[in-house]
Amino acid sequence: MTEFIETLNDLEKERYQKVLRLRERGVNPYPPRAKRTHTIAEARESFEKGEDPGIITLVGRMTANRWTGKITFADIRDGSGRIQLFLRQNNLGDETYKNFLKDYDLGDFVQATGTLFQTKTGELTLQVAELELLAKAIAPMPEKYHGLTDKETRYRQRYLDLMVNEDVRAVFRTRQRIVTAMRAYLDRKGFIEVETPALQPLYGGALAKPFVTYHNELERNLYLRIADELYLKRLLVGMYERVYEISKDFRNEGVDATHLPEFTMMECYQAFGDLSDMMQVVEDIFVECAQAALGTLQITYGEHQVDLTPPFARVAMRDAILEKTGIDIYVDDSFEKLQARIAERELSVEPQLSWGKLVEKLFGAYVEPTLIAPTFIIDFPTDISPFAKKKPGDARVTERFEIYVAGGEYGNAFTELNDPEDQWQRFMEQQSNRARGDVEAQQMDDDYVQALKHGMPPTGGLGMGIDRLTMLLTNQHSIRDVVLYPQLRN
Repeated sequence: MTEFIETLNDLEKERYQKVLRLRERGVNPYPPRAKRTHTIAEARESFEKGEDPGIITLVGRMTANRWTGKITFADIRDGSGRIQLFLRQNNLGDETYKNFLKDYDLGDFVQATGTLFQTKTGELTLQVAELELLAKAIAPMPEKYHGLTDKETRYRQRYLDLMVNEDVRAVFRTRQRIVTAMRAYLDRKGFIEVETPALQPLYGGALAKPFVTYHNELERNLYLRIADELYLKRLLVGMYERVYEISKDFRNEGVDATHLPEFTMMECYQAFGDLSDMMQVVEDIFVECAQAALGTLQITYGEHQVDLTPPFARVAMRDAILEKTGIDIYVDDSFEKLQARIAERELSVEPQLSWGKLVEKLFGAYVEPTLIAPTFIIDFPTDISPFAKKKPGDARVTERFEIYVAGGEYGNAFTELNDPEDQWQRFMEQQSNRARGDVEAQQMDDDYVQALKHGMPPTGGLGMGIDRLTMLLTNQHSIRDVVLYPQLRN
């Protein structure tokens, strides 16, 4: 006990003395259970319907109080809402009321039993006949109940953020509705939810750097998955026709407003489908999730008003770049020519190792921020799309799209490559890129090629970021604001 006291600051020590006083009176400041009859929302609903619930018991954290002699008004909040308590010395008894004033603090969890009434100002209130402590808060709540504003504290001590910022709690309730709606849609369409390995002997399915760990018993390196793709598509070889997974992926790369090393993805694959089928899935998911989250397809994101009503526009990457920069990537269809044209026009594009990556960066710098209405960008370069089928008649690009809304990317889809020889050749090209210094290039996955040798049907595949979709539908502009516990620098 002495050692614990030494860890407390002065205010916490003062509150801890109340814990000791409670125990001396035979009161357990941390009882093992509560006896709630109604949530606060249920109590409000019952009263508003004109019903008389009689004597009820509510529980919650005490977040405000106003003391006037023998009467105290206090607010408590549970997960469903807020209600006012009316505590009168005559009702509780002299000793109970005195102990309440002496030993209860803001932040404490309490259990209050009594009857509902409405004050002259119209405030629904519980007239308390019995009051019990459920959990004594030794550390005080943040000073300003109406908002904890320091972002570092909010992210590092998310429990404080959630405790005092109702709008933050609302974001994460909306996130849950988005995931539930997405899962319900996929289930309804006959997709089977599966689980694939988070620890993989080879990483693949995306162009990204992995996290590496070591398995002592197996005496080998393993990788946290960067994507679910290759394991999910193996299931199509094994005769499942529609599969999906909502899972954590991990990429050992930069952190910014839309990227974290740990994030949540939904990937789905549909046998006998293609790019157009995945476009339909994307449009449906946007509709289902927006309706679940907001009840409308007319959304606000920053300064933009966006209509999510399908169908979404379809624009070739070549056409989009030509319109915004005057560069025709089909004319400047080699790394040297495209690099020269970018330099000639004095465009700001960071150095890259291949034509496709240069195209991608050019697009990201000059086109992506301008795509406000929902838009499918199609025809991505082959050398940055190692698992997508080449477009018939033009081997430079693939049957791939990404969906853009309000200047950001929210999903990536292909007509999946199922030719084992072509896939093997793509892996070999990736090895060449790795040898030239591309640390994000794919590893050779011989087993995946072997799986394709057994035959995979024509397939459409899609990956969508749950975090980014939540950002869009809750009007948040940092991924840290839609992830409960984001990774942060020391």
